[in-house]
Amino acid sequence: MDDIARKLEKIRSLMRSTGIDAWIVNGSDPHASEYVAPRWRTRAWLSGFTGSAGTIVVTSESALLWVDSRYYIQGAQQIEGSPFTLMKLDSPGVPDHVQYLVNTLAPESKVGIDGSCMTVSASRMLESALVPKGIALVDTPDWFDVAWTDRPAVPEGRVTVMDSTVAGEHVQGKLMRIREMLRTVGCTHTIVSSLDDIAWALNLRGNDVAFNPVFLSYLVIGPNQAILFSDSHRFAPEVSNALEGIVTIRPYQEFHVGLLTLFHDDDVLYISPEKTTIRTKASLPASLATVEGRDITTTLKARKSPVEIEGMRRAHLLDGIAMVKLLAHLSRSAENYTELSIAAKLESFRSESREYLGPSFSPIAGFGPHGALAHYSANEDSDVALVGDSLLVLDSGGQYRTGTTDITRTLAFGEPSRQMITDYTLVLKGNLALASQRFPAGTCGYQLDVLARQFLWQSGFNYGHGTGHGIGFCLNVHEGPQNISPKPVVVAIEEGMIISDEPGIYREGSHGVRIENLIVAQHAAKTEFGTFLAFDVLTLCPFERRLIDKTLLTESERQMVDAYHGWVYSELREYLEEEDAAWLRAATLPL
Repeated sequence: MDDIARKLEKIRSLMRSTGIDAWIVNGSDPHASEYVAPRWRTRAWLSGFTGSAGTIVVTSESALLWVDSRYYIQGAQQIEGSPFTLMKLDSPGVPDHVQYLVNTLAPESKVGIDGSCMTVSASRMLESALVPKGIALVDTPDWFDVAWTDRPAVPEGRVTVMDSTVAGEHVQGKLMRIREMLRTVGCTHTIVSSLDDIAWALNLRGNDVAFNPVFLSYLVIGPNQAILFSDSHRFAPEVSNALEGIVTIRPYQEFHVGLLTLFHDDDVLYISPEKTTIRTKASLPASLATVEGRDITTTLKARKSPVEIEGMRRAHLLDGIAMVKLLAHLSRSAENYTELSIAAKLESFRSESREYLGPSFSPIAGFGPHGALAHYSANEDSDVALVGDSLLVLDSGGQYRTGTTDITRTLAFGEPSRQMITDYTLVLKGNLALASQRFPAGTCGYQLDVLARQFLWQSGFNYGHGTGHGIGFCLNVHEGPQNISPKPVVVAIEEGMIISDEPGIYREGSHGVRIENLIVAQHAAKTEFGTFLAFDVLTLCPFERRLIDKTLLTESERQMVDAYHGWVYSELREYLEEEDAAWLRAATLPL
C-alpha cells in the first residue's frame, strides 16, 4: 500500500501548490459515463477500489472513499491497509462527502474538482452546500495527467455502422424526431455528451469502453446540421458513406473551442445538466440562451421500437441456448470448475453463435461468501473452486447483433441448507410478483419496487441495490432514465421500456442469492380507469429447482413457475442437442 501513499502525496503536492484544501475524485469521464475507458479509471488508480461507483475526497490529512451498500464489503477489502478510510453511505452517523466537506473545512477553504469530469448538476449541488459556509468550489486541471505518469491514452477504436434494418430506424428519422422535440421546447440546438445516446442517434457502435459498444464523441444537433466531434480516421468508408450529407465530422479535441463559433445570437440551446460538464458549459458563448432538461435522445431510446424489441427477443433466445448448454453440461460433467473457469465456459457457449459480439459486462461469478458481494469480480487471487455445499451467483450478459442481455441465476452445489432454500424461494417470489404485475400508465419504478421486496421484508430481510435498471439495445447494459428502486425517481415506466427484475439477498460470510430476468413493458388493457401496462419476460432460462421450497409458494406462484418453464422449453428445445434437450425437459417439468 506504499504505492497508494505515494500517489496521494503527488495529489497533495499539487493541492498545496494551488491552495486547494480538498480535492474530489468521482471516477467519471468527460461524458458522465458509468463505465469508463482505462484513461479515466482514476478512482481505481488512486485508491485501489475497482467498483463502478464511489467518491474520493483527499485533504491534507485524510483520504476517504464513499461507497453505497453494493460495495461495503468490496470497498473495505480493497482499501484495507491503505491510507484510505471507507465511508459507508446511508449508514447511521456517516455523512456523505458533501456534508463531510461542510462539517470539516474552515470558511474560505477551497474545494477542487476537475471540471472536465464534473457535471453541471453535481457542481450545483456542491456549491449549494459549500458557498453558504464560505467554501469555494474551484475548477482545477486534470491533475492525473501529472500524477499518473503512465496514464493510458485517449482511446481511438474503430467505429462501425449498424444497419437500419437492425436498428429499426434510419439516422435521418431519429434526427427528425429529435429536432421536432427541440422545437416543442423552444430550442434550436442540443449538445449530446452521453456516449450511448450518440451511438443510438447515429446508428453507430464502437469499442472505446469495455463491454459498452460506444466511442468517444460529442454531438451537436441544430435545425439544419448535425456535427459529430470524433476523429474521422476511426471511421471505415461505409461509416462515412452512411453519414454523408447528414452529419459533419470534426476532430474530438476541437469540441470545446468549436462551441464558440457554432451558434447565432438568436439560437437557444438545450442541454442536460446531468450529462453536461461544467467545462463544456463554460465553453459556451456567454450570450447563448439555454434550456435544461433530460437529454431528448435518452427519452427516445428508452422506448424500444417493435424492431428493437424483436431483436432483443432474438438475442435472448440465443442467450438462453448458451445458458442451457452450460447448465446441462454442469449436470453431467465430472470437471471441477472455479469462479473464473465457469464464467469462461459460459463465454465459450455464447461464442458458438455467429451473432454473438462479446460480453455486455464483466461477469459476476461469486461462490459461497463471494456471492454475498453483490458486485463481486473474481480474479486469479480470489478465484475459488465450486466445491462443497453452497450457492453460486452467476450474473452475466452478452452483446448480440440484435440486442443486449443480462441474466442472473443462482445455482446450488452440493446440498443447500434450509436457509439457502428459503432465501432463494423468497427472492423468486419477489421476482414473480414484479414480472406479473399490471399497473396503470404513469406508474414509476419506485412505486413497483416493493413488489419484489415484500416477501423478504415480511421475514426481516432486504437487499441494498435497486431492483431494476434499463437495458440498452446493442448498447450499455445499464441505461436510463427508468429504474425500479426505493429511490423516488419520477420517471414513468412506458410501453417499450426494457428493464431488469433482479431481487436478491446477501448474507455476509455465507452466501448470496439473486434471480434476474429482463422484462419489457407492453400495453395490457384499456378500461374505464385508464390504460394499463404489463411486463413480458424476455429471458429464457429455467430457475434452480433444487432451491425452490414449494410449500412457500402459492398455487398462483406455482402456476407462474410452471408456465414460465413450459415457455422456456418450447422456445429452446429445437435448438439443442438431444442430451441438452433432455436435461431441459427435466429442468422444466411442472413443480
